[in-house]
Amino acid sequence: MSLLSFFQWCEQSGIGEAIRRSAWLFPLIEAIHLLGLGLIGGAVLVVDLRLLGLGLRRQSVAQLARDAQPWLIGSLVLMIITGSLLFLSEAIKCYYHPAFWLKMTSLFLAIVFTFTVQRKVTMADQTRVRPLWGKVVALVSVLLWSGVGIGGRWIGFS
Repeated sequence: MSLLSFFQWCEQSGIGEAIRRSAWLFPLIEAIHLLGLGLIGGAVLVVDLRLLGLGLRRQSVAQLARDAQPWLIGSLVLMIITGSLLFLSEAIKCYYHPAFWLKMTSLFLAIVFTFTVQRKVTMADQTRVRPLWGKVVALVSVLLWSGVGIGGRWIGFS
């Protein structure tokens, strides 16, 4: 089975068909997906801004990252579920759209980066982490997650 065949199969699935035929399912799922975007954006930005030294300086980076993690994971799960449902309703469009591939690549890289490199920096003893390294990590995080959001909006508006 080729990748295109798989995408065709996804779009022709009962779930994809039901979402496409319903007048309210796609907008409802998309609204929930956008709510997840706001939640994940908040969870990511609060840690990144702290690493950049732009807020919440009274709280340690490690504590802030621990506090944000349930929001990050919960919103990521929500977005993966709703994003998968949205994908099923227009898989062929996604296959041919460069923004879909930008989003998927950015999402993969952002998840790996967040749970490896960024986690290591945020959980480290901050007296041993150079401030510049924390700022670089925060900027890379913002760029990767922005790629996810921009790719998603590009798909949505085309």
